Amino acid sequence: MEDAAVNLTAKKVARLISKGDPGNHYDGKGLRLEIRGPSAASWTTRYQIDGVTKYMGLGSASAFTLAEARERNRRLVRQKLADKIDPLAVRNAERSAQAAAARKAITFAEAAKAFLAGNESGWRNAKHAAQWRATLATYIEPIIGSLSVADIDVTHVLKVLEQHVPAKLGYAAGTFWNARPETASRVRGRVEAVLDWATARQHRVGDNPASWRTIGRVLPAPGKIAKVEHHAALPYTELPAFMAALRAREGVAAQALAFTIMTAARTNEALGARWDEIDIHKKVWTVPASRMKAGETHVVPLSEAAIALLDALPRERGAEFLFIGRRTGTRLSETALIGVLGRMRRTDLTIHGFRSTFRDWAAEQTSFPHDVCEMALAHTVGDASTRAYRRTKLLPKRRQLMDTWAAYCASPASAAGDVVPIRK
Repeated sequence: MEDAAVNLTAKKVARLISKGDPGNHYDGKGLRLEIRGPSAASWTTRYQIDGVTKYMGLGSASAFTLAEARERNRRLVRQKLADKIDPLAVRNAERSAQAAAARKAITFAEAAKAFLAGNESGWRNAKHAAQWRATLATYIEPIIGSLSVADIDVTHVLKVLEQHVPAKLGYAAGTFWNARPETASRVRGRVEAVLDWATARQHRVGDNPASWRTIGRVLPAPGKIAKVEHHAALPYTELPAFMAALRAREGVAAQALAFTIMTAARTNEALGARWDEIDIHKKVWTVPASRMKAGETHVVPLSEAAIALLDALPRERGAEFLFIGRRTGTRLSETALIGVLGRMRRTDLTIHGFRSTFRDWAAEQTSFPHDVCEMALAHTVGDASTRAYRRTKLLPKRRQLMDTWAAYCASPASAAGDVVPIRK
């Protein structure tokens, strides 16, 4: 009955809305004004499909005038009659498609965060997750982090792998893929892993543009890239003179470099050392598994020279690190150690190279067993059961080795060729 004629006018609509009494007010051809209260009014339409009555919203009465509501209703009626399509079903399908698209539209940075959250608990140590985050922040996210994973293609991946990287001690400046092939190869694999995750979660479709099957058609294999000539390690015969010059220098960075050399530690292991890892009475430094490359706790015997160095370090109230940085609560950076080498005019050296210096000295100038020397460098030796046994049995011999190394570091240059024949 209410569809037989046009019953509403613009003035009547305004009066009904201002009055705000709840109720339905019919216009014609199924259109009605639905008032739910003051300032709460909307347009709806009623129609039938296969004998079933349906109601569909046409928008707020504050957003659409009576004339606009009638025009929207007229188009729906024509769609239903001419195309024999249910307008409500069409709109619901469109909204579902839009919602699905919105769910898929996540950025690479968001996908990487979700990937890490779901996978890092299964990785061998926290350091691996830290390396992931570091490469994401340094090489990947500045270029493609804000892009939708659905839109990332080979061009974007190549922008990551072919970005310019500055010179670094031991590395020349140049294209990332050529200048630092090992790191760039890991970065490619990490982009591939995140995009694989995005595909599995239905955030993207199609082939992975970071896969080696794709990238290998454009870039040379890492193994075929000419090796960057890394700066040489210091010959062990020159170490006593170098250490004498280093001891003459003041500052925490020089002390940190000396400690790193005397303990044959990796740079990050030494710079990340905390006071709660040091047992002065037992003269040992216990590096937790979370900070070790192999994911196993490493015990370093400390020589008297190393203990004396620690005793002389400046302390900061509440500071946890041995080698404190410029800002309160921070540790010294690797850049500071590189700066020491620069001021000593030894930019031909790398900090990591002193581990090679130690290993060459141990092999050529002492008779300590191979396994003892390898374990001093925290290299994996033997199977799991053998390592469990040796962690306790070889500690006395490793202490002898580190005491002998500290003595060599402090010796005059004339002692460089002396052999230390120790067999125990």
